[in-house]
Amino acid sequence: MKQTSRGRVKVEPTAKRVRAYLDGRAVADSVRALLVWESPHYPTYYFPLEDVESEVLKPTGETDHSPSRGDAQIHTVGSGRKGQALVYEDSPIEEIRGHVRFAWDAVDAWFEEDEEVFTHARDPYTRVDILPTSRHIRVEIDGETVADSRHGRILFETGLPPRFYLPKTDVRLDLLRHTDTATHCPYKGQAEYWSVGDHKDVVWSYPTPLPESERVAGLMAFYTEKVDLFVDGIKQT
Repeated sequence: MKQTSRGRVKVEPTAKRVRAYLDGRAVADSVRALLVWESPHYPTYYFPLEDVESEVLKPTGETDHSPSRGDAQIHTVGSGRKGQALVYEDSPIEEIRGHVRFAWDAVDAWFEEDEEVFTHARDPYTRVDILPTSRHIRVEIDGETVADSRHGRILFETGLPPRFYLPKTDVRLDLLRHTDTATHCPYKGQAEYWSVGDHKDVVWSYPTPLPESERVAGLMAFYTEKVDLFVDGIKQT
């Protein structure tokens, strides 16, 4: 795949079919979508104008300026939508000229091929490895042991610190209080959370993770930054 870079922006074509759904129909459907890294963290989908239903885009007459991508025409999406779309007709980055960028929440659902994608576009350079470990993992909160295990799994995700997932049978479930918090990850799925004492949402779990992360299904992880987590007696930071 050919890449183009300008400043912090990187542009790369994707071989995947990408679709955006609104009100039950695909308003964008393309095998020519672009992945555009507007920041280093993850990419955004850009569709050729020809692959987007024209009637779904309603111009506002306003523009959005980016030092690297240039001026884009701002459009509302659908009827009464808060989300917006940006149309780049004359960008200094040639590859994105004539392309539309939808805000993630401007549509109802996103698909790569026939698999729904959540939260943001998936980065082809992000890898998730989940490995079993017999290392001794112990978690303390306010001096009390909350978890103690030699049957954990370590999740390694590109660019992020390793996370230690433990069986529920090795966690003091009586100390945990389930909360209403939920987060979404495009690689792992939807997580649920627990608090311990005054420490809010320091424990999470993926009850039904996406296929690539099935090995952490039902296991529990603790924020290393918010608890005292020891691996083979060494405190992690």
